[in-house]
Amino acid sequence: MSGQAELSGPDLEKDGIPATDLVEGKAVLGHALGEAALLVRRGADVRAIGASCTHYGGSLAEGIVVGDEVRCPLHHACFDLRTGAAIAAPALNPVACYQVSQRDGRVFITGKREPMVSLVSLRKPATAPASVVVVGAGAAGGCAVETLRAEGYEGPVTLVGRDESVPYDRPNLSKDYLAGQAPEEWIPLRDRDFYAGKRIDLRLGQEVVSIDTAARTLALKGGGTLSYGALVLATGASPSKPPIPGVDDPRVHLLRTLADSRAIIAGVTGGARKVVVVGASFIGLEVAAALRTRGLEVDVVAPEERPLERVLGAAVGDFIRALHESHGVRFHLGDKPARIDDGEVVLASGGRLPFDRVVLGVGVRPEVKLAEQAGLSIDDGIVVDELLETSAPGVFACGDVATYPDRAAGKRLRVEHWVHAQRQGQVAAQNVLGARRAYAYPPFFWSQHYDVRIAYVGRGDKGNAIQLIGDPAARDCAVIFREGAVVRAVATIGRDVLSLEVEDALERGDAQRIERLVAG
Repeated sequence: MSGQAELSGPDLEKDGIPATDLVEGKAVLGHALGEAALLVRRGADVRAIGASCTHYGGSLAEGIVVGDEVRCPLHHACFDLRTGAAIAAPALNPVACYQVSQRDGRVFITGKREPMVSLVSLRKPATAPASVVVVGAGAAGGCAVETLRAEGYEGPVTLVGRDESVPYDRPNLSKDYLAGQAPEEWIPLRDRDFYAGKRIDLRLGQEVVSIDTAARTLALKGGGTLSYGALVLATGASPSKPPIPGVDDPRVHLLRTLADSRAIIAGVTGGARKVVVVGASFIGLEVAAALRTRGLEVDVVAPEERPLERVLGAAVGDFIRALHESHGVRFHLGDKPARIDDGEVVLASGGRLPFDRVVLGVGVRPEVKLAEQAGLSIDDGIVVDELLETSAPGVFACGDVATYPDRAAGKRLRVEHWVHAQRQGQVAAQNVLGARRAYAYPPFFWSQHYDVRIAYVGRGDKGNAIQLIGDPAARDCAVIFREGAVVRAVATIGRDVLSLEVEDALERGDAQRIERLVAG
C-alpha cells in the first residue's frame, strides 16, 4: 500500500542545500538517488531518511518532527530519523536512511545506509521468557509477534488465530477493498514466508479453548496443548448481531473479517442492485460509500437523528449526511428494522426497503470469554495495568479486548481502533521482554468517506461540550471535545498537522499546549 512521493525540491545528491536553510526540527523535502528524501537538523547533526510513509505513501514532509521521530500526516505512523525504522504503527516497514556530508557550507546526501530494524534491537531483552504464545492474529497479535523479534527475542514464538488468513489490513475491508479499488494482494500485512523467516510458528484456523495460568498451558479446540513462558491475549472483538427476526437470512452480512468482506463482494456482484446498511456507525457509512462507489443503490437505517452526531457533533453529522446524500445514499434516520422478511427490511415506522443484500454495522463486543474462564479480572474487557499486564503474572492483553488506564483520559478505557490495537501489541511485546514501558499513546483513528478523511485523537465522551472551529462544508474544521475545561479529544477534517500536534501533546500530558493549538 505504500507509494513513492513525487520528486520535488532540491537535488540533495547533486546540488545539496545551504546548511543555513536547515532549521532545528523542521523537515526539508528534496530528492536523492532517484527517491524523495527528507533532511532534518537535530542539533549539530543532519539526518536524512526517505520521505514516503511505508503505510499508505503519505508525504512525511507534511507531517511533524518530534524529537528523533517524524510522524506521517495521514495515519500517524512514526519513523526514527536516525535509522529510518518504523517505530510506531500503522507503518511496519522502515523508510530508507541516507548518509549525509557537509562541505563548503552545503549539505549533501552521499549514499544509503544499511537498514536497521531498531536501535533497541542492538541490546538484548531485559528478560527472556522460555517461550511466548500470542492468541489472536489481528492487529495487536500481528504486531506483538513482529515486535518480539525486532526487540531481539530469540525464543519460540507462536501466533494462534481462528482466522485462516495471516494478519491483514482490516481497515481496508470497509474502504478501498470493498469498493473494488484495492486488489486482494494488498490486504495481507505480511506473507507466510515473512513469518517463517522470523521463526514465528503460525497456528492459523485454530482456536484456544482454555487457559491454565498456574501450569502456563493452553488447550486447543480439537485437542492438543501449548505451553508458554509468557502469554499475550489479543482476542479482539466480534461484531454484534441485533435480535431482529430474519437476521439469519444468508443475504444478511456482518463485516469484521476478510472472509466477511469477500462474502459481501461476492453477494453484490453479478446482478445485485440494492443494499440496506443497518447502522450509521463509521463502519456502516464506510460500507455505504464503498458500495455506492460500486454503483449499488444504498439505504442506511439508523435510530439517531443525525449520522455520527454522538461522536462528532451536530454540524459534522449534518455534513456527513449531506456528503453521502450527494453520492446517492438514502437515509432512514430515527428508525430501525422491525424484521427482515422475504427480501425486504421492514422498518418500525412501517416502511419497507427491498434488498439484494443487507450489511449490519451496529458495533462489536470484546472477546473476553477465554480470559474470564481463566479467572482473569474482567471489566468491560480484560483488565490490564499501565504495562498491559493482566491480573495473572506473565499474561498480557492488548487491543480491542483490553481495558487499560489511559493517562490523558484520567480513567480506564477500552478502545476499538486499528492503530491503537497495533501500538498496544508493540508495547505489550516490549513489556513481555521486561521493558516496563507504560502505554501512553492516546487513541487515534481515521475514517474515509469518499474523498473526505476524518482524523480523531483522544477520547471524547457523551456529555462533553463540543466546540466547532472552521467549516465542515469547506472540508476544513476541527471539533474540540471538553470535559469541563479539559480538552479530551479533537477530530479534524483537512487539518492533519493539528491532529498530529494534539496527539503529541496528549501523549505528553501538556494541557497548556493543547489549549494553544486549538486556539489557533
